[in-house]
Amino acid sequence: MSLAAAGDAALKPPVRPLSARLFDLVVWGGVIVLLLISFRPAHLERAGLLFSNSQNMREFGQEFLRPDFSLWLTYVDQMWLTIEMALWGTALAMVVAIPLGFLAARNVTPLWLWFPVRRLLDLLRAVPDLVVGTIFIVAVGPGPFTGVLAIAVNTGGVLGKLFSEAIEQIERGPVEGVRATGAAPAHELAWGVLPQVAPLWTSFGLYRFEAAARSATVLGLIGAGGIGQTLIDSINGFSYSQTGAIVLVVIVAVTCIDLLSQVIRTRLT
Repeated sequence: MSLAAAGDAALKPPVRPLSARLFDLVVWGGVIVLLLISFRPAHLERAGLLFSNSQNMREFGQEFLRPDFSLWLTYVDQMWLTIEMALWGTALAMVVAIPLGFLAARNVTPLWLWFPVRRLLDLLRAVPDLVVGTIFIVAVGPGPFTGVLAIAVNTGGVLGKLFSEAIEQIERGPVEGVRATGAAPAHELAWGVLPQVAPLWTSFGLYRFEAAARSATVLGLIGAGGIGQTLIDSINGFSYSQTGAIVLVVIVAVTCIDLLSQVIRTRLT
């Protein structure tokens, strides 16, 4: 083969097997079919109402875009309470997620234990925060503690899954090096696994704290306190100027949390 022919062959893109192309066709074709099937159940035909009812939207927007900050100290105080709820909920979630993350990692846990722990994490993630919060209201009554527990359960399930996947991606070299010294299995996890995953786990925890600060506002629907309760009260009272002010406070708080998290994550890398 000449050099020119070899160069032309090297420039040609790799040809994917027919089976792989058929699989992609089936997957993407299935997605398109599902979108078409779900068009009417999702009431997408009502998209025209966005324009036919534009006058109602303008009236709402005019009041919403004139935020009333007369009670701004109350809004800031309730937002800070929401952040405290998210902070404690995330902290408790990490306490739960660390042992579950080890137990749900297939490369460090036997199948008979790994499988039920994975299903437990699925359960914790699947139950909505509002449902979990309603359950805890029966036990501890309405208030911020209910929000903390609701956040902890759902976030614990999410972090447990993320932690286990991080463990499954570790390098085996450090673990085998610790094992070669005759260390116990607990020491292998502490000195061979944990140092590899700790920065990533911290990053996951920060991401979930950001999400918890946002989702904690929704828990006001069930009386979990914080800025969510104030937001729901303003909406129910048709005080949309106050709603606009509360939303701005939430946006500023979440933005500050995001910037702080970015700084911390940058220091970890």
